[in-house]
Amino acid sequence: MNLIRAEVERLTARRFVQLMVVLLMAAFVVTAATTLAGSHQPTPAELAQAQRAAASDLRSMELEHARCLARDRGEPFPGDDHLYLPRDCSELDPALRDRLPVAADYLTGVFTFTRQAEPLLYFLVAYLVLFGFLVGASYIGADLNSGGVVNLLLWRPRRLTVLGTKLGTLLGAVLTVSALASLAYLVTFWVIAQVAGYPGPTNAAFWTGLGAVWGRGLILVLLATATGFAIATMGRHTSAALGAVAAYLVVWELGGRIVLQILDVARPEQLMLGSYIGAWLAGEVSFWDSTACRTVTQGYCDGSYTLTWQPALAVLVLLTAGLCATAFAIFRRRDLI
Repeated sequence: MNLIRAEVERLTARRFVQLMVVLLMAAFVVTAATTLAGSHQPTPAELAQAQRAAASDLRSMELEHARCLARDRGEPFPGDDHLYLPRDCSELDPALRDRLPVAADYLTGVFTFTRQAEPLLYFLVAYLVLFGFLVGASYIGADLNSGGVVNLLLWRPRRLTVLGTKLGTLLGAVLTVSALASLAYLVTFWVIAQVAGYPGPTNAAFWTGLGAVWGRGLILVLLATATGFAIATMGRHTSAALGAVAAYLVVWELGGRIVLQILDVARPEQLMLGSYIGAWLAGEVSFWDSTACRTVTQGYCDGSYTLTWQPALAVLVLLTAGLCATAFAIFRRRDLI
């Protein structure tokens, strides 16, 4: 416990960590103030007009589905005969849509919590991922570069215990900050929606979906934190982690993507780490494979494919675990002086 307490004190005393927390609060305040300034509570007339527009669109969807079913039955249906209808009428079934039109979709100049909470949460998760990576890299990188780890080993001469305690303390602190910040973030925007906006239709499905994004975001923050910690441990400097990420983005995510397109490699997105990050956060992402339909001359060809959160999580966890295992193995044998 003394070692954990010492690491917590060292972490909270770092000026870089304090600066990142201040920047988090500043971004929080600016986003909330901008939202509050650009929103207003909808009047009864605005709500009534939005409800009519939503009901009209829903009725149009139902008529389109009914027209498609009538076509399959060979029955005449009044309306636009030139309207495109898919082969499978289930594509038009309103009951199978992810969401139906609601009044909140037709309100302008109004902050609607149910429409904007998820994008706002993605924005916060992106910052927290950057926060965790930079704090994780600087936390161990500065100690290795300044000799702080050597001084610590004189007090507790067990390398793996010291490094494991550092990593565990770091992950616990980042998780605490991230959880509290995201909860305060969502509560603040919920209050803004109540006093200067529109909450929108909230139900169990909405809160479940938002909670799933929040949970996946926290896991991604922890993985990014551990990755920054591991790369900085291997490189002995904070800059090693920053350089590794910059090199990967430029060489592979940008340059490699261009080369794969030139070579016409099938499903190149499956080779990009960014695709798995997106799939993990969103639960599922769809891509288009331009090479899938080149040999198809007749009929319909669907060149789309999806990445789901299960393989995305496996890739991210295996990558992080591999980097951490390598960092611990190097730290165990390397000369620290």
